[in-house]
Amino acid sequence: MKKLYRISEGRIAESQDADALVHVFVNPDESEKRFLVDQWKVDEHTLNSALDPDELSRLEFEPEHVAIIYKRPRNYSGDEQLMFKVSSAGIFAFKDRLFIVLSEDVPLFQGKVFTKVAGFGDLLLRLLYGSIHHYLEHLKIINAITDDLEKKVSASLENRYLAHFFTLQKSLVYYLNSINSNGILMERIKNASSKLGFSHDQIELLDDIIIENNQCYRQAEIYSNILASLMDARVSIVSNNLNILMKTLNLITIGIMLPTLVVSAFSMNVKIPFQQYPHAFWLIVGLAAASLVGGAVWWRLKKW
Repeated sequence: MKKLYRISEGRIAESQDADALVHVFVNPDESEKRFLVDQWKVDEHTLNSALDPDELSRLEFEPEHVAIIYKRPRNYSGDEQLMFKVSSAGIFAFKDRLFIVLSEDVPLFQGKVFTKVAGFGDLLLRLLYGSIHHYLEHLKIINAITDDLEKKVSASLENRYLAHFFTLQKSLVYYLNSINSNGILMERIKNASSKLGFSHDQIELLDDIIIENNQCYRQAEIYSNILASLMDARVSIVSNNLNILMKTLNLITIGIMLPTLVVSAFSMNVKIPFQQYPHAFWLIVGLAAASLVGGAVWWRLKKW
């Protein structure tokens, strides 16, 4: 799917003009790939890399354009069982045209980040900036989910909540790797800023983006460390909950067995004491109750 955009009054607006400055290809089909490869000389391997979620971020200079592969978080779906994934995106910048290749349809130019866009250089930097904000939003969601799971697992003996913890931990590992990969890309862009024709203001914006990315990485790292600690603690809590449950069941079993023992002793088909006594039934019930009370007092004295 192909979408066209133009830069109008510092904002990105949709366009119907085939010669629009910004072309966005969402999961391009074979004909769209051939259009980029044959007509615009985009390297086919680099184009496929832009659609590969396992590809690392990188910067490449081609004879007629600059190719940038960067990482961004994928839109989360409830069907993925709390698994937050990442995807790759490609930017192919020509002198008068900017091609963006994505693997999924996302609202690419929304938010405060995409205001006062002066040109291709600004747009390129703000795409990276937007990716950082997307990561930060997902980190907030992961933190909220972790707080909710923490409450549930404290009173649960099920493994599914612990499995959710492991899934979130795996997601954070992917995020850390992707954010770090983007950070290396940004450093490369900064080193090649003169070759890319960045102005002084754009270099300052790039410095701010690098700082934001480093802070995003540290935040993801903190969440990952906290989640790892929580997982260890929650495994111990679940084990302790199971021990308490088994202890309770054992006490209940012993509590039932003591009166049963008394009653069984007076239920034999042989001569037993008090069998001629008219109130023997209530005496036996009293002895059974006394055995239960005695057992309870013993448990309390032993602080079981």
